[in-house]
Amino acid sequence: MTSTGSASRPFTLYDPFALKDALAANSIILVDVREPQECEAARIEGAMNLPLSSFDPSALPSGEVVLLCGVGKRSRMAANLCAQAGMPVAGHLEGGLSAWMQAGLPVLRG
Repeated sequence: MTSTGSASRPFTLYDPFALKDALAANSIILVDVREPQECEAARIEGAMNLPLSSFDPSALPSGEVVLLCGVGKRSRMAANLCAQAGMPVAGHLEGGLSAWMQAGLPVLRG
């Protein structure tokens, strides 16, 4: 896990195991920005779905929000939208769900 961003609000690049630990500690809110059909195919337990195609930063829950997508591109785009709206997020899962699955971590299907 590494941090970038401004001194007042760092943006954390989570690796799969750091994200797993943060989820277990209930210290973050995980938001998946993939489309609903993608989430249905495979998702991380506890993640809420706010698709990038209709993404509204004001719809994010309050708290330490961490974004994820398939490989990290869309979650970065969503983070940029949040920053432009003055609603920065805590970070994203570097490598997305692909990295999570490659690390052998569990996903829900169906």
